[in-house]
Amino acid sequence: MQRYFIPEPYNGEDKVILHGEQFHHIVRVLRMKEGDSFYIVFKSGEAAIAEIQEISNEELAAAIVEWEHSYKELPIDVAIVSGLPKGDKLELIVQKGTELGANHFVPFIADRSIVKWDEKKGTKKVERWNKIALEAAEQSHRNVVPIVDAPIKLKQLLELSKDYDYKLAAFEESAKKGEKSAFAAILQEIQPGQSVMIAFGPEGGLSEKEAAMFEENGFILCGLGPRILRTETAPLYALSAISYQFELLR
Repeated sequence: MQRYFIPEPYNGEDKVILHGEQFHHIVRVLRMKEGDSFYIVFKSGEAAIAEIQEISNEELAAAIVEWEHSYKELPIDVAIVSGLPKGDKLELIVQKGTELGANHFVPFIADRSIVKWDEKKGTKKVERWNKIALEAAEQSHRNVVPIVDAPIKLKQLLELSKDYDYKLAAFEESAKKGEKSAFAAILQEIQPGQSVMIAFGPEGGLSEKEAAMFEENGFILCGLGPRILRTETAPLYALSAISYQFELLR
């Protein structure tokens, strides 16, 4: 059943009014009619089945008929930090990372980022990333739509990281040296309700200078197994490990 996110919190209403893109998708694309149902998720996270009662030229009214009681979110808050990669790799990270449960995506302009970020032209790209996150959250039946930030500089990123309980940075040199315990140790230590930020470099990984700055600001440098992973693969590996630790094992 299709899932749609409502931009307002739940305030006790027994029906919802949809218009714009959601109305168009329901009526023009899916060709739903009165009596058909879909999921709605309010900004506050509550999800329910809604049944279409009335369709006009520009909007539809749907009644809330049954609340969804299962919660689909990871028990910890995960922020994925990606050194700005080439092409559409960040789109893949956002899409698949959303399906795997990330709450926040923070691109940053890394030393080895080949792409030159143009803030004036970047607005549409950030809008696209957030739309990808929305669609992936609908597809994977999540209760929360992750936020995708505009790319920031390392100094801003380090300031942002102060809000997180745990901080990790995947460092290729650590992996080459056989480091494989730090990531696993943090997953054992972190508790439900806490937060973790995990940073990944672009193509070529983090520079030695960046790794040192991360470490100076409370990040633990870690490897992610014996193989060197691509910039778009590493975040998905980490999220899969987190899901296994906090959802499948418990």
